[in-house]
Amino acid sequence: MDISIVVPLFNEEESLPELASWIDKVMQENRFTYEVIMVDDGSSDNSWKVVEQLSAANTNIKAIHLRRNYGKSAALFCGFKVAKGDVVVTMDADLQDSPDELPEMYRMITQDGLDLVSGWKKKRHDPLSKTIPTKLYNATLRAMSGIKLHDFNCGLKAYRNEVIKCVEVYGEMHRYIPYMAKKAGFRRIGEKVVQHQKRKYGVTKFGLERFINGPLDLLSIMFISKFGKRPMHFFGSLGTLMFFLGLCVSIYLGGYKLYCLSQHIKYGLITDSPYFYIALTTMIIGSQLFLAGFLGELISRNSTDRNNYLIDKQRL
Repeated sequence: MDISIVVPLFNEEESLPELASWIDKVMQENRFTYEVIMVDDGSSDNSWKVVEQLSAANTNIKAIHLRRNYGKSAALFCGFKVAKGDVVVTMDADLQDSPDELPEMYRMITQDGLDLVSGWKKKRHDPLSKTIPTKLYNATLRAMSGIKLHDFNCGLKAYRNEVIKCVEVYGEMHRYIPYMAKKAGFRRIGEKVVQHQKRKYGVTKFGLERFINGPLDLLSIMFISKFGKRPMHFFGSLGTLMFFLGLCVSIYLGGYKLYCLSQHIKYGLITDSPYFYIALTTMIIGSQLFLAGFLGELISRNSTDRNNYLIDKQRL
């Protein structure tokens, strides 16, 4: 199969028939074998009924219904799990992403050898209250991730099938699939300017909280990707450093006390010094961090997927 199109949706009953018809038209014109995986993320309107009707009328449309609204990342994860196409495309269900972009994105994956192609809505039909924070948000992500994409949050992306099988999206981490793909060894990441349509039906499902949750999720991904398989390197190193600093202060206080006694200089109890308690607290925290790293290492060693996805190609 050439293309799998994963469409997460939430309360988009009006746009679904038009989207399905538009996708089918583009696929037929380009003679692609395809499947559309519509994932209903617990819609409260008639979206699921519409999806069932579309799936009954067109065997290329697959339907997945989630028990409740888990979020876009969970919907994408469910779609990725069953996608069979050589190229997997994600797009929103609100008709703001144009299916006409799919043939070129497919070509960039299959002929140009890219692992991932991200859409860039260079000209947006959104108010300034949304576009300005988005530009600042993307600039921050470029600096933190080292990936030079203009629009991390664009829902229109294309992936080589192996990419989406090697990443796990949850929380609000659908925005950072390019970063997770890079960390998994898929470094051929491209970008394509895509047309941004005005929203035709309904209202946006995302609020300003994404600008708070997003960077926090990125920090989580950066930490997990770097230390998730070797927690001792982080917690153990930090714990050892803190314990060593506390020990040095304690040795200094004890040594200075002995010096004062040898020189008959009046000196109070070591416990009278606030530095003693600071040093003691630092040593305790250092010991706890070291133990946290040790326990994390034990858990990681017993993980069944510790070395999954290490092999790219093989001939046996």
